[in-house]
Amino acid sequence: MWIRGVLGALLVVVGGVWIAQGTGAMKGSMMTGHSQYAALGAVAVLVGVLLLGWAWLIAGRR
Repeated sequence: MWIRGVLGALLVVVGGVWIAQGTGAMKGSMMTGHSQYAALGAVAVLVGVLLLGWAWLIAGRR
């Protein structure tokens, strides 16, 4: 259960960074300004949120 939560939180954070770099809000890497990284970041955030929700549901059943 906690592994899903940790992985979900990590994906949300990494996805947020990718979105910021892909949109140009965060400078300093080769990913800056490339919209495909923003799209990948959005997918990572979505998967992370789903994992967090799954972990939360499992914790609520116990």
